[in-house]
Amino acid sequence: MTSSVWDNIVQQPKAVERLQQLAVNHVHAFLFIGPDGCGKDEAARAFASQLITGSDDATSREANLIMRGSYSDVIEVLREGAAVDKDEAEAIIRLSTTTPTESRIKVVIVHEVHLMRDSAAARLLKTIEEPSEKVVFILLADALVPALATINSRCVVVQFAAINIHRERLLANDPHLAQRQEAFSNIPYKLDGSGTTVAQIVDEIFELIEQATTPLIAEQKKELEELEARVTLTGERGSGRKALQDRHKRQLRKFNTDELRSGLSTIAGTYHSLIVSETQYSDKAKYHDAIHRIHKAMGSLGLNVNEELLLQSLFLHCPSLMMLGNVK
Repeated sequence: MTSSVWDNIVQQPKAVERLQQLAVNHVHAFLFIGPDGCGKDEAARAFASQLITGSDDATSREANLIMRGSYSDVIEVLREGAAVDKDEAEAIIRLSTTTPTESRIKVVIVHEVHLMRDSAAARLLKTIEEPSEKVVFILLADALVPALATINSRCVVVQFAAINIHRERLLANDPHLAQRQEAFSNIPYKLDGSGTTVAQIVDEIFELIEQATTPLIAEQKKELEELEARVTLTGERGSGRKALQDRHKRQLRKFNTDELRSGLSTIAGTYHSLIVSETQYSDKAKYHDAIHRIHKAMGSLGLNVNEELLLQSLFLHCPSLMMLGNVK
């Protein structure tokens, strides 16, 4: 049985079915919306492959290169800074004006457009409204934010359901998961208002998260070794080494961010449990404020902030539960 480029897009039957239909009579711009880990990145490559080759056959040379991020006429754009800015939008536009080198069309995949500044969105909008006949845009966003409102109306929108199978699989085999969860839940009971304690807590958090990445790093090392072995055996060009290394960096960054968000959510849960408890604590207003601060900090993650300073500032403003003495 011939393998399909869609085989690795799991738990997204509606999105895959719609994309297969859209590939037959495609338009010039698509907006894939779904949370990190839902498979929209892989779906964008699969869709680009079907647009380029006219088939879902994953065994063709073109499909193989596209799915590895190494095909000349499928360009993936990743943001460099905290957000996609006007200069990066200009670069995207320049890419879209060049002619395809091998295929009848060029596909430009733009990642994380939910982190696009208003000025960049306005600049890109003009190109999407008046596109070249030989270019197709695939924009990827975690959510439909205000900056995308006008771009959204010029694209065919494809929604992806929320899943994160890769991270869940790694966590399922993680013997230290319970330890990290307990460490985060105990943080409010360790706070004493001092900067020294906060600095120590933050250092411990990053040590725990680094420990959590061990299975992912081992998996990435295996992937790289397999690629190098294949290159040695076949001498193939365009092996996709850089694309694989870049993907590994994104995976690691996203995993770390997810771990930190999960931990902060656990801390918020500690304060929330006191708010809803029957015992009347006089500081419930402070707990509400702490939860608000925690969620604000969670929203800042992934925007190239200094996470160490972010956590230190957060914990210095969170109320101490030390007097309640519930540290496990």
